[in-house]
Amino acid sequence: MPSSRIAVLLTVFSAPLTAQESPAPEMPTAFVQCPLPEVIPIELREDLTQRFDSIVIESKSTQTIAEQATKFAGGVKLAYEDKRIVADEVTIDRGAGKIRTSGDTKFQDGNITIQSSQLEADNNNNSVVMSNSNYQLGLSPGRGAAEQLKITEQGVSLEDASFTSCIDETPDWLLSASEINLSTEDNTGSAYNTVFRIKDIPVMYLPYFTFPLTNERKTGFLYPQISSSSKSGFELGVPFYWNIAENMDATITPYYMSKRGTQLKSQFRYLFGEQFGKIDFEYLGEDNELSSKEERYLGRYQHMGTFADNFRVFVDFSDISDDNYLVDLESDQFSSTDAYLWRIGELSYFAENWQSSVKVQGLKVLGDRQDSYQTLPQLDFLAYQPLGFLNSSFNVFGEYTRFAIDDPNKPEADRLHVEAGIALPYAMPGWFVNTDVRLMHTQYQQHNIDNNPELDEDVSRTLPKARIHAGLRFDRFASYFKQNFVQTLEPQLQYLYIPDKDQSMIANYDTTPLQDDFDGLFRDRRFSGLDRIAQANQISWGVTSRLLDESNAELFRLSLGQIVYFNDSNIALNEENEPESESALAADLFLQLTERWQFRGDIQYDTEQNSTEKSQLTIDYRKNERNLVQLNHHYIRNLSGNEVEQVSALTSFPINRHWQFIGHVTEDLVRSRSLETYAGFQYESCCWAVRVAYHRNINTNLDERDFLAEDRDAFDTGVSLQFVLKGLGGDQKPLAIDDMLRSGLFGYKRPYFLSN
Repeated sequence: MPSSRIAVLLTVFSAPLTAQESPAPEMPTAFVQCPLPEVIPIELREDLTQRFDSIVIESKSTQTIAEQATKFAGGVKLAYEDKRIVADEVTIDRGAGKIRTSGDTKFQDGNITIQSSQLEADNNNNSVVMSNSNYQLGLSPGRGAAEQLKITEQGVSLEDASFTSCIDETPDWLLSASEINLSTEDNTGSAYNTVFRIKDIPVMYLPYFTFPLTNERKTGFLYPQISSSSKSGFELGVPFYWNIAENMDATITPYYMSKRGTQLKSQFRYLFGEQFGKIDFEYLGEDNELSSKEERYLGRYQHMGTFADNFRVFVDFSDISDDNYLVDLESDQFSSTDAYLWRIGELSYFAENWQSSVKVQGLKVLGDRQDSYQTLPQLDFLAYQPLGFLNSSFNVFGEYTRFAIDDPNKPEADRLHVEAGIALPYAMPGWFVNTDVRLMHTQYQQHNIDNNPELDEDVSRTLPKARIHAGLRFDRFASYFKQNFVQTLEPQLQYLYIPDKDQSMIANYDTTPLQDDFDGLFRDRRFSGLDRIAQANQISWGVTSRLLDESNAELFRLSLGQIVYFNDSNIALNEENEPESESALAADLFLQLTERWQFRGDIQYDTEQNSTEKSQLTIDYRKNERNLVQLNHHYIRNLSGNEVEQVSALTSFPINRHWQFIGHVTEDLVRSRSLETYAGFQYESCCWAVRVAYHRNINTNLDERDFLAEDRDAFDTGVSLQFVLKGLGGDQKPLAIDDMLRSGLFGYKRPYFLSN
């Protein structure tokens, strides 16, 4: 029946126009709110309705004009399911299989409202044609007009059409085209002879372009990337997205730099079952800023996945043409401050009480630094077995590693390490005792040691280790500032014993000192890796006090602790091994000043030298994602022979309901210089958004000889621009500001909340 057909066709019509839309996301109250169009439902009076099969019609008059044709006039309203049509006149011609309206015609359902001068539904070719139409999407501000709007089962075509997502009567931007086709078969749209207008001024012409009607991936160009910098000049990137298959895609970006040339960036991604990976490659055939005009490239392959339930695989391999690539060209893959690139491949197996892995690992060291050892390969094994006595367990750890290095003057080695022991953790409300006893054996076979006479070819080392860690917790009710709290006192002690053994005949392959903050006081080792196991006959003490409110939220915490050494350790990573009777005093302070303000401090203070070794102080204000302040002070007395003291400030706040500001600055107090300055402004409306940012940051000097030879600037200065038209091949979500907060050398570090 024609009456049924019009409803079916109108259903086909409303879907492609609205499938890409979604309800407006929740946003902070200080940010712009995008109102949805008000839709006044069309109601029918039951006492004036007639029923034609599944269609209900209300009219003031009814006239039979032919044997199978009926004309309805006078405020005609037609209803089918959730769809409504209002017209001056409606004619239902059953013989011809058509429904026609004349005069002002309005179509409405939950997704769209259309107003036109006439409508004709033809059952013979399953089509609906509407003339001089204006449409308004129901779930977004998207709206437009068309001289002719034709609906078929394959989709919708609009002639002399326009579209905008701006809600103002005079839109900020408008897209007009001679023809727009919306296909329900592949959820894509295409437009011909398209003109983009800003404030009614034509700014761009495209003879043809396509766009997605849903959030599904669609091959095509993405928004351009526009910026400038003192080291690369004007920069323009035009990303092209290629939807290869359901489980594969690629992004190819020609990236023009006025000072350097045109770079090609590409990313390929794949997904096969539980295997995911991506390949990134960046290539600049000739860098005009270098005197050598040499080619430059960066490649990275990443893969992770699971198979056969218990197996895990992980790969991350990178290569780079030169040490200063990241400094000069930057990359989404790494930071310009990175001094090395990881290269790792690992296959792991996990069972109920044991796990094992095989791994090859190395570092691509950037700059004038010592080469790093590679593990070719490393095999790990870990197993534990509950003993059935309290919570005790027997555990075994084993590792075989082959260390290799490109430097012919450096030693290489095969290392086998096995340790076994019994752990007895026991905890009750108010106290805990953890006991651990184990035996550690390491066997070395070192090669290429002719240039290192202090090393032995075969070395065997066996050491026992005993550790007991105990703590108490006392609670009491307290009242401060006319508020009730629970105050805790949590003392803890740890005794650690490892006998002394000369290890000077072993080279250092993978060992570095561990962090010596408050949490580090209660470790069972001083170094990472296995080449140095430090002698220990020591007690670690610590005490923590907290204030908890009535909801058990932590408002205050102060922790103090220190290690007391009974014997001086002869184990060090260098020749400087000054005797010490105690470690630095470690303090950790947390204070929730208000619901939005908090303070955090970590300090290591040398009580023998009366000097601060390290400190990190942070003050945070956080109202929501777009309204925050962070102040930092960072100090290290000796970092590779250099004193470091830096302060930084970061803020983000809405200027008004449309404008947002993000800025941060970092200063080097030791050298009295600015390390980084960043300022960004973002404008957000319901139909478009723009972001402009300025940066000035110090250039990292990874290779001093090359840095000076190429006469590189000490600082890089530049601006960037990003522009988005909302509702065009995407959604209505606001621009995220996380990338602006984290941009640059020193980005925003989110404070820790227990509720996160």
